[in-house]
Amino acid sequence: MNLKSSKPILALSAAAALIFSACGNQQNSEETEEVKIEETTQSKFLSEPLISHIYTADPSAHVFNGKIYIYPSHDVESVVEEDDSGAHFNMRDYHVFSMETIDSEPKDHGLALDVDDVPWAKRQMWAPDAAEKDGKFYLYFPAKDHDDIFRLGVAVSDKPEGPFEAQPEPMKGSFSIDPAVFQDGNEYYIYWGGIWGGQLQKWRTGEYLSTGDSPYDDEPADDEPAISPMIAKLSNDMLEFGEAPKEIKILDKDGSPILAGDHERRFFEAAWVHKYNDKYYFSYSTGDTHNIAYAIGDSPYGPFTYQGVILKPVQGWTNHHSIVEVDEKWYIFYHDTELSGETHLRNLKMTEMTHNADGTIEMIEPILK
Repeated sequence: MNLKSSKPILALSAAAALIFSACGNQQNSEETEEVKIEETTQSKFLSEPLISHIYTADPSAHVFNGKIYIYPSHDVESVVEEDDSGAHFNMRDYHVFSMETIDSEPKDHGLALDVDDVPWAKRQMWAPDAAEKDGKFYLYFPAKDHDDIFRLGVAVSDKPEGPFEAQPEPMKGSFSIDPAVFQDGNEYYIYWGGIWGGQLQKWRTGEYLSTGDSPYDDEPADDEPAISPMIAKLSNDMLEFGEAPKEIKILDKDGSPILAGDHERRFFEAAWVHKYNDKYYFSYSTGDTHNIAYAIGDSPYGPFTYQGVILKPVQGWTNHHSIVEVDEKWYIFYHDTELSGETHLRNLKMTEMTHNADGTIEMIEPILK
């Protein structure tokens, strides 16, 4: 998740505000967390919020042990001033949720990992993901280290819901945000990256380099290829990169790279991969144009050829998703700001997703006209 400072793209017209408290585990205390609900008379939504007792965003959904598990980020009110790097997205911990079936109410398993339990991390525990191997569960997450540089961390548990124990150091050679793990047979691949506040543009030379304070510095020119997301096969123990990271190429249908100035189609953040009919689908957020777009390839490494949009803009600035198969149907998990109307206080949603006969994906409108 990432942000260019902005208000939600669709403003809420509030008729009333209700405040209620949640039961259960909250951040390191027994206190409940208040979630404000804004009633809107202007927007009608395709889906209802899945979780309403705390703010949640950036959902990574998986099926483990016959249940659906969701690994979101946990939005909180922040005293940090809003800026173009997304500093006010100051999340500090993770909760894990499970669903017995696709129609059941998610269960909050409480605190799974807190920033205070990650020795190398300073702040901003952004969008995570999880994977399972040989009965162990691995939580992959970004956080800023004590130099305010985003790194990727790993935490391990014997249970899919945690709690998770973090490794004492970040993954060697890791940088930027939004890790997503894809299992293909016996191999596990990790994808990551996010521009602007996610700092990916500052690693274009292979080392962290910033020419200014603005998150827009260090980007390529509009007529140059867009900055690429990254991929690496994971090591056998799932704790490190098992190879040197590689760039992923997203191409137009004529084989040319998507350009940096093509904000409707270029990669911004929120990488996700799923496999359908022996094809690899790389989906991602376009950032300031607010789409979830996708491209198709023949290998986990790509290259991937751009196809179109899966999810049109949601209410709010960010758009971040995951895609999972449950009982031979496909679902996309995403977020918006229906409950709060605030860019940094989001809520999870889910809807069914359809692959067409030709392999393309039917576009979803999350806001009904």
